[in-house]
Amino acid sequence: MVLVIPITDKNLSQVIRPRAAESHKGNYGRVVIIGGNQTYGGAGIMSASAALYTGAGLITLASDPVNRTALHATHPEIMFVNWHERAELAPSITAADVIVIGPGLGLDGFARELLTWTLATVTKTQTLILDGSALTLIAQAFAEKQTSGIESTAAQLILTPHQEEWHRLSQLPIAAQTVAQNQAALTNFFPPATILVLKQHRTQVYAGEACFENTSGHPAMAIGGMGDTLTGIIAAMIGQFKSPLAATNAAVYLHGLAGETLARTHYVVLPSQLIRLVPRLMTKYAQMTD
Repeated sequence: MVLVIPITDKNLSQVIRPRAAESHKGNYGRVVIIGGNQTYGGAGIMSASAALYTGAGLITLASDPVNRTALHATHPEIMFVNWHERAELAPSITAADVIVIGPGLGLDGFARELLTWTLATVTKTQTLILDGSALTLIAQAFAEKQTSGIESTAAQLILTPHQEEWHRLSQLPIAAQTVAQNQAALTNFFPPATILVLKQHRTQVYAGEACFENTSGHPAMAIGGMGDTLTGIIAAMIGQFKSPLAATNAAVYLHGLAGETLARTHYVVLPSQLIRLVPRLMTKYAQMTD
């Protein structure tokens, strides 16, 4: 039987800590976001923006070059790499602590090849977060009984599907996505130690034999870009606070908390609004004790 544990504000106070007096950007994680094709450039930018406001020390967006100007007009703090230039992208991946791939990646041959290369390039000392298009490409490989690359990747894997994406990955219809069935599918289809963040009304985080269920969030968050924002928050939390599971649980709660806080005065919460609130909430919980 899978144990279900609530994710609460205690998860934030246990993970977020004040920054040491002697600090530099390298202390807070190197994050690379691979996402944003010519059509869905905003997805990569939102994910990178969320990582920035959540406190990652160094952030690089690897994206289609059409998105460079939009990124730098909004966030000159974020570095940019043309994802068609493998000689530029490879050193960024090698130096990263956390890599996100998938927001706005697309489903064409180039996207598939880039995903395959990334899965083969990451190492066991890194965390790889798979989101959006990357999950769909892996599901397609499963359906076609082809090697997806996920089977042999060395990194700590975190999957962030919504329920329909999880349906494609696990072959579990949404109505059949019980805690026990989800845990079994995670064990059967993915490498050991893979963490599943199943986005839904009450987002669930699966790791080993445990299921953690989020208690924050609001319907006002039901808008495009929220998932991309969550991946950036998760990446930055892991980059700073290291423990992948504890940081992921805290990130999931923080994301929902920011949304429900804004929903008190906003009928709809935009990802860009949520992102800007995150540092204020982190300051509050950094001062709390366990």
